[in-house]
Amino acid sequence: MSESGVAAAAPTVDPGSLDDLSLALLRRRRSAKWTTYPADVLPAFVAEMDFPLAPPIRTLLAEAVERSDTGYPSPALLGEAFAGFAAARFGWEVAPARVRAAPDVMTAVTELLRALTAPGEGVVVNPPIYPPFLGVTAELGRRVVEAPLRHSERGFELDLDALETAFAGGARTYLLCHPHNPTGRSFRREELQAIASLALRYGVTVVSDEIHAPLTLPGASHVPYLSLAGEAASHGVAVAGASKGWNLAGLKCALIVSGSDEMDARLEDALPSHLRYHVGHLGVLASIVAFEHGGPWLDAVVAQLDRNRRSLETLVCSELPGVVYVPPQAGYLAWLDCRRLGLGEDPAAVFLEHGRVALSPGPSFGTQGRGFARLNFATSSALLAEAVERMAAAVRTSAEAQSG
Repeated sequence: MSESGVAAAAPTVDPGSLDDLSLALLRRRRSAKWTTYPADVLPAFVAEMDFPLAPPIRTLLAEAVERSDTGYPSPALLGEAFAGFAAARFGWEVAPARVRAAPDVMTAVTELLRALTAPGEGVVVNPPIYPPFLGVTAELGRRVVEAPLRHSERGFELDLDALETAFAGGARTYLLCHPHNPTGRSFRREELQAIASLALRYGVTVVSDEIHAPLTLPGASHVPYLSLAGEAASHGVAVAGASKGWNLAGLKCALIVSGSDEMDARLEDALPSHLRYHVGHLGVLASIVAFEHGGPWLDAVVAQLDRNRRSLETLVCSELPGVVYVPPQAGYLAWLDCRRLGLGEDPAAVFLEHGRVALSPGPSFGTQGRGFARLNFATSSALLAEAVERMAAAVRTSAEAQSG
């Protein structure tokens, strides 16, 4: 038994269980994905997976409820559990003492920006970007400084010249999304080294959101920003956790990892002392079990996501030939370039109205998202095919309406 109370031998994962999902059972869920829209809408927007929970986590949660263990959190063991996972999965040596708990990624990002920046200062982001990055920065009274990704039909790349221009212009904090949401890019080591060199030259603090890292797909490898050699990690902070990899967002537990003793001391003085008590107790327990015993389930999910991203490529080619889709390197979010379809700045609105399928609107990711939509493919192959069929029907209906 581990200190979390779950046996170390994880049950065998049946890969078929990940591709045999009942829409009727999914609709019984009360999460945001399944309650935001009417029952005739197929949801493929918010970043929740449809797969059943990992068996060790399901067992842990049932046992915690059985013993009425629903009190305040005790995050003391999180650092060791995450350090073991990071070493095994990414070859990243993490000091457990530098790991802090936070309720979720955006609370962590908010408190880090509050601690590391002053009102009016610039925060650099790479649009198209996860919408809360833009909203939180503005709400805190900081300036959003854009260094957009370069886009071609081959995919998205960092624009290092734009990044240097932003740093040279006075922005001293860089909010890096790695792997990137919504494009699914997993940045290469040489790209991260270039970021680190620029950050050191201009005195920039890098806050790296790596919540999608456990879902890195075959053909890519995740290089944690703080794992870079030399001084690179000294100016960095990572935000991590189990919420995306094991679908635990509602349990409220994320991690803040300092890149050096100096950064750790800086955060100790600046972060609110009560932050750890806003974390969910069940989230702490589930995260520890995920890091310690959730590997087999995670491997099965990654394999399913790999099949789905390749299947989506085939479906888009056959059903939506005007859409440009570059399969992501990590995660389960497809960033679809729909500009050739003539559906306007927000094609997701057309897919919803005429196809009854809900995608995330591209414009919410910044002006670079106009004409795009984000699709969540963490579901069964049958439901993914239905989503694309509905999108294709919406395109046909919209074209007929325009011609009529």
